Amino acid sequence: MLALELRHLYKSFGGLQALAGVSLEVAPGERRSLVGPNGAGKSTLFRVVGGEHRPDRGEVFLFGERVTGLPPHRLARKGLARTFQIASLFPEKTALEHVLLASLALHPLRHRALPHLLEGLEGRALEVLDGVGLLERARIPVATLAYGEQRLVELAMALVQGPRLLLLDEPLAGLAEEERARVKRILQGLPRELTVLLIEHDLDFAYGFADRVTVLHQGQVLREGPPEEVRRDPEVVRVYVGGGPEGSEAYAPPSQAAAAGSPLLEVRGLRAGYF
Repeated sequence: MLALELRHLYKSFGGLQALAGVSLEVAPGERRSLVGPNGAGKSTLFRVVGGEHRPDRGEVFLFGERVTGLPPHRLARKGLARTFQIASLFPEKTALEHVLLASLALHPLRHRALPHLLEGLEGRALEVLDGVGLLERARIPVATLAYGEQRLVELAMALVQGPRLLLLDEPLAGLAEEERARVKRILQGLPRELTVLLIEHDLDFAYGFADRVTVLHQGQVLREGPPEEVRRDPEVVRVYVGGGPEGSEAYAPPSQAAAAGSPLLEVRGLRAGYF
């Protein structure tokens, strides 16, 4: 049984095709990196898997169960948790309060029972905060935390739910070098039984973290395989570095360098978008 299976996902926004038939299989316990240039469809794919968007066509299966179009709170109860590109926290609330709030995703809310429920969940919340190195900072407002620590609060909010599949959306984005190193260590130390799907533009980390790598380009799977195999693939290199197939207008071998007096930069047929 697969941890995550995507079958021919399509998603468009107006005339923009963000996903164009994406299929993906992720095994239980696998660490999979999802890479590709901006506009490739990575974030849209996460939003479809996470229940924020419903696909125009295609199916999503979580541990063998069809979950296409289920809202995020129902997916959380089925074992899916995720982080986001930008940490969105309540500045005046503490890290502990955030993690306790996330814990409630797995419990039906009954107003009278809430204080007792929170008391029972506090021990687990503190344990998770300790695991990401924030135990000593658990009871201070998150506004006073460094940005890297705020990203770790968000990670703790996902982990406290006890997920079977964790979606990490650019966990290193916006971090200083010291913060990046700290977050990398924590991510590398995640339990191996936890299935992880990672979007990350730090390619060294994305390739080093993953068991397998999937490259998206223009809403489609371009390549998939072991990290070193994908890293060396000429088509993957072309997508990141630029250019086009030999013989096309976009391709210019070094021997055909522009003559003196020619424009230093010429752009033709440019297409841009962000999904």
